[in-house]
Amino acid sequence: MTSIAENSNRKTDKPSASLILSRDTIWFRRMLALTGEGVLFMVTSLSMLAVLSILIFVAIDAIPFFRSQGFTEFFTSNRWYPSRDPAEFGALSLFFGSAVVTTGAILFAVPVGVCAAVCLSDILPYSVREIVKPVVEILASIPSVAFGFFALVVFAPLLQDHGGPLLAVLALVMGIPVLLIGIIVIVELMGERFSFSFSSPGGIAVMTGLLGGGGFALYELSTNLWKIHIQSGTNVLNVSLILGVMALPTIVSVSEDALQAVGKELRMAAYGLGSTRSEMLLKVVLPAASSGILAAVILGIMRAVGETMVVWMASGNAAQIPAPWYDITAPIRTLTATIAGDMGEADQVTGSDRYHVLFALALCLLLFSFVCNLVSEWVIKKNRARLKGE
Repeated sequence: MTSIAENSNRKTDKPSASLILSRDTIWFRRMLALTGEGVLFMVTSLSMLAVLSILIFVAIDAIPFFRSQGFTEFFTSNRWYPSRDPAEFGALSLFFGSAVVTTGAILFAVPVGVCAAVCLSDILPYSVREIVKPVVEILASIPSVAFGFFALVVFAPLLQDHGGPLLAVLALVMGIPVLLIGIIVIVELMGERFSFSFSSPGGIAVMTGLLGGGGFALYELSTNLWKIHIQSGTNVLNVSLILGVMALPTIVSVSEDALQAVGKELRMAAYGLGSTRSEMLLKVVLPAASSGILAAVILGIMRAVGETMVVWMASGNAAQIPAPWYDITAPIRTLTATIAGDMGEADQVTGSDRYHVLFALALCLLLFSFVCNLVSEWVIKKNRARLKGE
């Protein structure tokens, strides 16, 4: 009996003894952990250092221009004649061109992209999602010069020869889904306030009125667009649509991932409380995924703002503010196209104002991207605080 007890004690003592680490082993593991953390910190800091280095490099070459020419003409004049004697560096038309094509691209890409993400996440079957989403993401791998070549060789002649009918068809294709979604949202909000549903007489009356009014407005819009004749296919509309297509994969993919991250628990809880699918999507899923959707929109804006080849090939490269300013069939010029197009000639006069003004344009682009990132971070933090009830 004694030997059996001693043997059992020895067996139980061995595991406990193995858990006791020496001071050298503990010190070695701590040093290994600190080394790993330091390496990871250095690796993650490389991106920040690279961006900071680029910003400093661009600012160093941009400051001589502002010292020589000041800020007034650069930001308030639309007379861009850098090669004239005396030269004029009014970049207002370039800022306008970048702003208008980016706005047009986002107006096209955001509604289409978010609606497509919602369909992939909560409406289409999972088997269809597994096929459609990779196909959408393939668009992101197409080189921008291929999009530019398509815009210049295929889309520009099509706009010039059949611009009016094409705009009318585009208005119907995009307007009908937007109209239906808008009617659903309005009826949901009014039904919550006045206590009626889709199938009730009040809901049917509201839907009929909105559908009739919206359908008539859409018909009038398409009829007027059919009569438009476009002089040149290289214009704001061409570039905006192509940039919107280029931004779609990013918006769709990131938005769909954000919607999937919400999880089934919130969806099932909304259904358990008696919500319909539209109520669940509008009042639960979309608010919960709003920060991710906002990130997708910001990434889409950055893609449109920073694009060079498409706007260089298909925008018309006219440094002007159209008259009227909302004329989407007029040619324009953007900041990125100006930098890419003039850098070859500016290299011949390195050190001159014509050379440094291109770095001033690049600095404005970098600062705009920086401000957009700060605004997105602030909005995301405010949205998270609102969802937490803080």
